[in-house]
Amino acid sequence: MADSLNVGAVGGGDVTAALDPLRVRHVIGDLFDPVALADETPRLAMELAKIAVGRSDVEFPEKDARFADPTWRENPLYRRIGQSYLAWERSVNALVDRQDGEWQRQARARYVADIITGALAPTNVLPGNPAAIKHAFETGGSSLLRGVRNLARDVIGNRGMPSMVDSSGFKVGENLAVSPGAVVYREEMFEILQYTPSTKKVRDRPMLVVPPELNRYYVLDLAPEKSMVEFAVSQGVQTFMLVWRNPRKDKKAGHGKWTLDDYLAAHIRAFDVVRAITGAADLNLLALCAGGITSALVQGHLAARDANPVHSTTYLVTMLDARLPNMTTMLATPEVGQMIDKAAAKGDVFDSSMIRHNFAWMRPKDLVFGYVVNNWLLGNNPPAFDVLAWNDDATNLGSSFERDATRILRDGALVEPGAVTVLDTPIDLSQVTGDNFMVAGLRDHITTWRPCYESSKLLGGHTEMVIVDSGHIQSFVNPVKTSRYRYWNAPAGEADADTWLANTESHKGSWWPRWGEWLVERSGDEQSPPADLGSAEYPVIEPAPGKYVFEKS
Repeated sequence: MADSLNVGAVGGGDVTAALDPLRVRHVIGDLFDPVALADETPRLAMELAKIAVGRSDVEFPEKDARFADPTWRENPLYRRIGQSYLAWERSVNALVDRQDGEWQRQARARYVADIITGALAPTNVLPGNPAAIKHAFETGGSSLLRGVRNLARDVIGNRGMPSMVDSSGFKVGENLAVSPGAVVYREEMFEILQYTPSTKKVRDRPMLVVPPELNRYYVLDLAPEKSMVEFAVSQGVQTFMLVWRNPRKDKKAGHGKWTLDDYLAAHIRAFDVVRAITGAADLNLLALCAGGITSALVQGHLAARDANPVHSTTYLVTMLDARLPNMTTMLATPEVGQMIDKAAAKGDVFDSSMIRHNFAWMRPKDLVFGYVVNNWLLGNNPPAFDVLAWNDDATNLGSSFERDATRILRDGALVEPGAVTVLDTPIDLSQVTGDNFMVAGLRDHITTWRPCYESSKLLGGHTEMVIVDSGHIQSFVNPVKTSRYRYWNAPAGEADADTWLANTESHKGSWWPRWGEWLVERSGDEQSPPADLGSAEYPVIEPAPGKYVFEKS
């Protein structure tokens, strides 16, 4: 799942709900354009004829797990079924490639086409899945019974979507979010955690971590040796975490009315608390995805008042300039905007499971139909994996915040100085002059790397860029001991993203050590660690991970 602004959140968990906000009839109408069909239909018909007589050269992709079983190549019937499907899928993709006009149109067509072709794969049903049939014989039919059990469980407890993870072995505060610390501040919108120093000396400039407003914070404190919090603390950085409250769906709570301005004002209160506890004049930020957007906006507001206390900011998978292709603004159709506006007018809060399922539909072949096969046809349990357990622990989303933030991204307004006003202040991000460290994922399907790179040009300070050869979450959950990725690292320049990447040297392993050096250089002088967490004004309330991380509704 992602931690970006989920503009598709007004959909639901099934295929129809996922597609409906996009006006799927119009998108399919584009796919079935008469001219394009007139070109593609004869090619497909000819290929199907060749498949029927066994003369087709359609090959099964080596990396397509759906067709890994040798039966697809060895059995004449299955070979023809598989080749026919792949030929049809190729034709659908060719129709998508012929889309013209703005990139959003082609991206929406690709989104719909991926769902349709993924749903109609023969491997999604038992007769069309030789691996599942074999497994049923090998297990004496018990795999089919387990599959029916899994299907019933998902229909009852997961809105009919296949489960992606077995979360039973993961507990927040026990083996997730276990960095020692304490809650030192709590209010209606958020808590602040202060982490216990682990070094003999600490730096005098603290760092506040700002997670997304629509995800659990502990993806940044996932587990020992996988935690960015743990790593930062090990560098002698005084580290604090802003923990957003999960908006309650109860209309009386009023959380659906929390606007973008409310969240920005909350940032400022958090800045003040951290500075008061540490006695520091300023602080560093580590901001993730949507939290990066709000951190940039609040700095733009404070810079306009010559009162920005942020010395430097680390932006993780943060997209401020959304003009280049990306999944987030692709989904921001006028119809979606109207639905969000109506929800905001009523003070609605979007349900966590709805948001989680919509993120899954962004990669349907892997995150939906792959689990249909694994859980329902093969009768296997979903994997037990800490990142997926975090992903499954979704939060709700207030419609007013969604409305405000979506408008800013959808219109690309942050590119123009003064085009966006927050907290009654026109925003010019070029006035945010602190140093920046920006991280993006080369294979990120949500906040794609090119818009993230272009976002560096909006900020006024010096920016160091890191592109990681990974997806969205693995871009920053990139532990030193186990990273299997490579990354590119250099100052961001005026060149476009592809030119920068082509001219930048790659490195193997985690980028965390380079970030640690960068951060320590900007974290001030060494001093003895505090004897106790909190302060007289902000005493310890309870041990980390606190209260809000456990709230479900």
